[in-house]
Amino acid sequence: MQATTSDYDYDNYSDDPATPVAPCRWDGDNHVGAQLSILYYFMFLFSLIGNGLVLVIIYRFEKMTTVTNILLLNLVASSLIFVSSLPFLGVYMQMSNWIFGPAMCKIVGTVYYLGFYSSVLFLALLSFDRHLVVVYSLSTSRMRNQSYAVGSCFVVWLASGLACVKPMILHTTFISYVDNNTYCQEYPGDLPFIDVSRLRISGFYIQLFLFFLFPLAVIVYSYVGIAITVVSSKLVTKFKTVRLIFIIVLLFFICWTPFNVVLLTHDESQDCEQARKRSYALHVTRNFAYIYFCISPIFYTFVGKRFQTYFRQLVVRNLPQLKRHCRSSQYSGTNMSTKSTPY
Repeated sequence: MQATTSDYDYDNYSDDPATPVAPCRWDGDNHVGAQLSILYYFMFLFSLIGNGLVLVIIYRFEKMTTVTNILLLNLVASSLIFVSSLPFLGVYMQMSNWIFGPAMCKIVGTVYYLGFYSSVLFLALLSFDRHLVVVYSLSTSRMRNQSYAVGSCFVVWLASGLACVKPMILHTTFISYVDNNTYCQEYPGDLPFIDVSRLRISGFYIQLFLFFLFPLAVIVYSYVGIAITVVSSKLVTKFKTVRLIFIIVLLFFICWTPFNVVLLTHDESQDCEQARKRSYALHVTRNFAYIYFCISPIFYTFVGKRFQTYFRQLVVRNLPQLKRHCRSSQYSGTNMSTKSTPY
């Protein structure tokens, strides 16, 4: 779990308070983290409301057993699992002190990584499934069944769960002799019967390759194939579709890539000033990544005209006074789509 104290100076940690080493000071870093942590509460509320709306629309208007909806439901679930950890992290970052106990430290750390990892893989899976629908619509109609969807989701949850073994083992609470605060993060010392350094290195490469490079390659491959297919077809809205594809891929690059690039810059030989700069960069890029995973289920859902129609129907049913406005906007949108061939 990467929070305010994620860059605690391991090299300056000592189990023996009688032989301390002068640690780096993180007052400025903690202040920045505390300020940015306010975003965590907004992300939590926005994701809760937005993903809840997605669930309501799928439940009210769609079949729960279709392949697309099964994947969307799992993406929503992974997003909600992830954001459930954000209020705890927000409090932790503001106080620079873990107050929820060791059991909750393990639980929150595991939930954080489970939601984070599964969200990335479900985004890649959803992109690949759309690739199959658009590029191989006829040949994949038999393969894309309920068993395919359930099996794919099981693989994603299994891979994400196995990747959480590292935080389940290493995340714990400990008190720093430097400031007497309680930290909830990877234990900086050694653990009996466990090669901690090898576990950290393997966890780093798993996150890099399985949860960054692999999904990034899948998403780019999927949407490039979709773009080529759409451009070569005679669809009326092909230019809008290609533009939307470009936005999806661009958002993934902007929000997810900087965070992983900063993670790659970790160097044990960094001095305090370099470590502080890296920590500031982690705070900023981490929030961009969080925002993307909080809004991704909503974004992937409401780009479809069908879900936009369902949303208007849901609004009209609950707010009848908006019925005339929804009708006029729907009519104007339909009228524009019939005339937008050269768009």
